[in-house]
This record gives sequence, structure tokens and C-alpha cells, in this order.
Amino acid sequence: MALLNGKNLSLWLLGILLICSQVAHALYFYLDGTEKKCFLEELPKETMVIGTYKAEQFSDAHKQWIVNSDLKIYVTVEDLTQGLRVFEQSGTSEGEFKFTSAESGDHSICLAASSSSWFDSTKTRVTFDMDFDDPAVMHDHSETLSDLAQRVHELNERVQDIRREQSSQREREAEFRDQSELTNSRVVWWTIAQIVVLGAVCAWQMRHFKNFFVAKKLV
Repeated sequence: MALLNGKNLSLWLLGILLICSQVAHALYFYLDGTEKKCFLEELPKETMVIGTYKAEQFSDAHKQWIVNSDLKIYVTVEDLTQGLRVFEQSGTSEGEFKFTSAESGDHSICLAASSSSWFDSTKTRVTFDMDFDDPAVMHDHSETLSDLAQRVHELNERVQDIRREQSSQREREAEFRDQSELTNSRVVWWTIAQIVVLGAVCAWQMRHFKNFFVAKKLV
């Protein structure tokens, strides 16, 4: 077998990535009545999240999943690190939402179904997908892009996501290092304080015993 040169190797790796990119699909889940379903995402700082959803309910008359116009989807996002709700939206049974994380940390993304019709007690199937992007970068998703160019563009966006995640990991490592150094410093000062207190107690005991023995004329 001939050895691959740098150009062929790059094309081979790109082909593998393009094949793998076709595997990703949106997930779906079920909601019982007005049940709320939450997803935990660890987001880097200043990351735009674009979510798309489609809610369907099973119709006994049609024997299939259909879109109920009376159904509403309530979306909320909470920053668990700061304990703040950063986004909320009440939309139709099909739509999208966007928000940008202000700080790095865990975010809870929740979806709940609500309806004023008799469909309230039925099961709802929600097809859900999320995409992550950098709001500072302007993208042109023109329909004139070829299929290959579009896939390469998506791969570039994924590389940017990985870089943002690595940057977030470095920030968390720096915070952990600072916290560890602060803890170690406190332990050292606490140890020194204990030694000083023990030394003072020993000196007091020795002086007390000396005065006691002198008073008893034992020494």
C-alpha cells in the first residue's frame, strides 16, 4: 500500500469528518400533559445557543402524530452558576429560540407544553435540536453554497465550538488553581496559628507548674 502524502491525508481526514457530520440528528422526547423537560448544558462565555423544536400530539382520529395549533411551548433557560433566569419564551408548537450565555457555567434549558384544549392530558412528542455559535462572527448561510461547501462551513463552526470549549476549560482550570492556592494558604496560616496557640498553652502550663512546685516547696 502506498504511503499517503500530506495532501491525500488531509482529504482523507476531511472525508471522514464529512461522513461523521451526516450522523448527527435532532433528538426527540415525550412530555406527559404539562410536564417540563430540562437539559443541562455547560456553555462557554458568550456562546450563542440556537434551539429549534417541533411539538406534535397523537390524534386518535388520524392515528398519527399531528401538530396541534392550540399547543404552546414554554422555553426557559437558567444560569445555574449565578442562579438567574436568563431567557424565557412562550411560542407556538413549532419554532426556535436564541440566547447568549453571559458567563461560563452550567445552564438548564427547559421545555414545557401548555394548552387550553382537551389535549392537556395527552402525550406530546417534541423534536428538539440545538446549535452553538459565536455571536461575534457573522455567517452568510446563502442557499447558493454547494453541499460540500456547506458541510465544510459546518465543520469550521464545530472547530470554533471546540476552541471556545478549550478556552472555557482553561478558565475553569485557572479558577480551580487559584482556589487551590487560596485553600493551601489558609491551611498554612491555620497550622501556624495552631502552633502559636499550643506554644502559648505549653508556656502557661510550665509557668503554672513551676509556681505550684515553688509554693509547695518541692523545688
